[in-house]
Amino acid sequence: MNELLTVLLESLRDGYVQVSAFVAVTVLAFGLLQYWTDGAVIGAIEDNERLQVLFGGLLGLTPGCGGAIVVMPLYLRGTVSFGTVVATLGATAGDSAFVILALAPEAALYAYAIAFVASVATGYLVDSVGLGVSRIDDAVARLSPDATPDGGTVVNGGVGPNPTHDYGGPAPTHAHETGPDRHSRVLTPLSHLAHVAWWGIAVAGLVLGSLYLLRGGPEVPLALGVGFEGLFTVVGIVGSALSLYLYAIGRHYVGEGEIARARDSFGSVYDTLTHAAMETSFVTVWVLAAFLLYEYGVLLTGVNVASLAAAAGVLAPIGGAAVGLIPGCGPQIVLASVYAGGELPFSALTANAICQDGDALFPLLAVDAKAAIVASIYNFLPAVVVGVALHFLWGPVFGMAEYGFGVL
Repeated sequence: MNELLTVLLESLRDGYVQVSAFVAVTVLAFGLLQYWTDGAVIGAIEDNERLQVLFGGLLGLTPGCGGAIVVMPLYLRGTVSFGTVVATLGATAGDSAFVILALAPEAALYAYAIAFVASVATGYLVDSVGLGVSRIDDAVARLSPDATPDGGTVVNGGVGPNPTHDYGGPAPTHAHETGPDRHSRVLTPLSHLAHVAWWGIAVAGLVLGSLYLLRGGPEVPLALGVGFEGLFTVVGIVGSALSLYLYAIGRHYVGEGEIARARDSFGSVYDTLTHAAMETSFVTVWVLAAFLLYEYGVLLTGVNVASLAAAAGVLAPIGGAAVGLIPGCGPQIVLASVYAGGELPFSALTANAICQDGDALFPLLAVDAKAAIVASIYNFLPAVVVGVALHFLWGPVFGMAEYGFGVL
């Protein structure tokens, strides 16, 4: 029982200080950019057809899913190309990026740079020559005779209205005009107080997390006190507790009441701060779930993941790409955590980075599942090619070990 409790407390602490505090900064930065430009970023993407694929890749490259989620409604409106969707989803590293950036920053630099180049190249190929879109459309259509896959709708003809997305009304967006869905004399002020306290803890967590990285990512024992170990422990556990409260309760009384959605613009700085806090709390829940799943799995089963990956050989990057096909960030965070533990090869991490879409695929799945399937297929193919190539070339050519590369 003591060991199980220790794993729980360490996961709560490490998940917040090592990952969530950095999530907060990037999500807030993107939100403030939207607030200061009043949605001009989205306008620039829609108005520059030749650069849309590149812009999509850059938005996908931002840690988390916020940048990529912004692009999906634009495709549904018919204002960006399908190649832009492919590039955006392929470059998206999702919330697992925060794990790798915090625990293996050098590996993140290489993996996400490779994913960006491969995804943008694939996106331009889709828009310029189709890259076999019609055949994939036919294959998807056979799965569902009534399906109207639209992967090839915006190819060779520039960007234009998509006939399969004629809604007969305003194009769907992911901005929420309504506020919280409930009001309470107690929980509403308490949730605002928790939100303010959360940001104070987030600042402290960012400082402690930065010091942790500067020290080379050492083992930090659970402790209480005013020293580094004590503050690291207290701030991490309190931050996770506040995040769980905001996710489970607070979001119904503060902010939009919804999570994992993009916003075109924000009404105020406080609105922007609230959105960032709620999104980060959502990420924190995923991170904690992934950490606990992996740690308890290893503890209770005794499975040596490193041995399994080593035995997989060239199948490891293919497996990494296959995991990337699973929508959402949970499985990807698990894979990133395993890599950060030195138990997966770099080729598997890179293949997963190219293939995974994080939470960005959900808006597309909800409105046009067939287009989402086609986009996922396009992500999987370059992921396997690049991953297998890295498996054979990374060590011999670059003189770098696949296992543990870039891990602090």
